[in-house]
Amino acid sequence: MSQRLALHGGPPTRDTATNPWATTGNISGRDMGHEEIELLTEVIHSGMLFRYGGHMVSDFEREYGQFAGAKYCQAVTSGTAALHTAVAALQLEVGDEIITTNITDMGTVIGILMQNHIPIFADVDRRTMLIDPTQVEAAITDRTRAVIVVHLFGQPAPMDEIMRIAQEHNLYVIEDCAQSHGAKWDGHNVGTIGHIGCFSLQQSKQITTGDGGMVITNDDEVAARCRSFQDKCYDRSGAPRNPWHLGINYRMNELTGAVALAQTRKLPRLLQRRRRTAELLLHNVQQIEGIVPPYVYPQATHSWWKFSFQIDQELLGCTAQEFGQAIAAEGLPFGTGYAGGVPMCTYALFAQHHAYGSGHFPWEPPYGRMVEYKAEDYPETIWAQQNVFFASWNEGYTEEDVEDITRGLAKVAAYYRGM
Repeated sequence: MSQRLALHGGPPTRDTATNPWATTGNISGRDMGHEEIELLTEVIHSGMLFRYGGHMVSDFEREYGQFAGAKYCQAVTSGTAALHTAVAALQLEVGDEIITTNITDMGTVIGILMQNHIPIFADVDRRTMLIDPTQVEAAITDRTRAVIVVHLFGQPAPMDEIMRIAQEHNLYVIEDCAQSHGAKWDGHNVGTIGHIGCFSLQQSKQITTGDGGMVITNDDEVAARCRSFQDKCYDRSGAPRNPWHLGINYRMNELTGAVALAQTRKLPRLLQRRRRTAELLLHNVQQIEGIVPPYVYPQATHSWWKFSFQIDQELLGCTAQEFGQAIAAEGLPFGTGYAGGVPMCTYALFAQHHAYGSGHFPWEPPYGRMVEYKAEDYPETIWAQQNVFFASWNEGYTEEDVEDITRGLAKVAAYYRGM
């Protein structure tokens, strides 16, 4: 006989008022302490907060580059800045098109428009919410120059297919690794498979400086363009300044670099902690009839920024909305609708072509083409946003937390199976 749901007046699986979940929004879900304080203190005592004069940012770049397996690592002010820098480094023409996913953060797309290019959205695989390579290939036109592939929730996108398509059509590939520090595809570190990799150090990521980011590449010329672009085209060799392209100030400072350096040194153990609890939960939910565990590609090494699952609605006899209301009442930390819960193409910015003032630049001819963004063109995106449950994951989760989540999901699933 199933237990009475909290939704119907029964006791919740977890009283989050007295026993809240660990969160990256405070120290409960973050590993910060004397290592960061020691390096920050060194910076303050030095009096040098500017990166060119200190050593924290350059040390961070070297050590993160070694961790990622990249020849070059350029620190910047955010993951959004990293992506903008990467797009700028490609030196494309106004109106050129870049394909990306319809489920992502605006940071993925801002750099495309800031460089006066046109974003083209591809639908996703509903199992993973990751970009579907077949939809990428279908979206290619004679103006397509690049693909920005997002490694969502800590899992790499299917890079073998993405790289095959890119090579066949002579396209650049930028990897948005903002959520996927330490993830791998077929043994290769994310960010090193395409031409450029972009990472975030925002508060919620596997490691954090509050805000910050980096660009990695193994290409000498791309690295030089990234370095120039984020530093307002300064030549730090001492040569006279003579900008040869438009740049911006995305320089990381020494205080941020100090925290980034300390966090990078902790990253292997943070990933180990995330993987231990996430993989335990993955094992547990596989045993619950009616719960569809997250699909992890056989080639993928997941780094668990979020944990997701779906339900077998036919077997349980309930909708995702009904199931979601029940597990919320049980105190479980899951919801649906990532990054607004609607296809990105439906944002007014894209639907009305309003990137700059009231005009339609860069979509309007002769610069580009007036792409019509329609939600109905992305059925898998719509389904996934309404039916995939996810919760943020962090190093503060314990085996006891996993057991609470397991008990709550099993309780609600058993109730609906028994109706």
